[in-house]
Amino acid sequence: MKEKNPDDAALFVQKVSQKQGWVPNPDTEFRKKIEEGLAVNYNRFGYFLCPCRDGDGSREIDKDIICPCDYVRPDQQEYGHCFCGLFLSPEFAKSGEEIRTIPERRPEELQ
Repeated sequence: MKEKNPDDAALFVQKVSQKQGWVPNPDTEFRKKIEEGLAVNYNRFGYFLCPCRDGDGSREIDKDIICPCDYVRPDQQEYGHCFCGLFLSPEFAKSGEEIRTIPERRPEELQ
C-alpha cells in the first residue's frame, strides 16, 4: 500500500466534492487539519477513515465512517454540512452561516 500525504488527501477531498456537487470547507487551515487526519488514518488503516470519529481498524466495521461517510447527505440536508464540517452543501456554503457542532448520527453500538 502506497502511503498517503495531506496533499493526496486534499486531492481526494477535491475530487469527492466535485463528483458529489459539495463544497469543501473554505477555511483552509481547518481543511488542512482534516486532510492531515485523513492521511494519517489512511496510512494506519488503509482507507480514508473520518478523522472526527474513532474507528475500529476493520474496514467492515468502519465502512459507514469511511470518507465520505454514510451520514454526509442526511447531515447536509438537516444542518448544511457533515459531522466534521469538511463537506458543505452548496446552499449552506452560499448562506454564510457558521459551521456548528451537530449530533452524531452513527449508532452508539458502532461508536
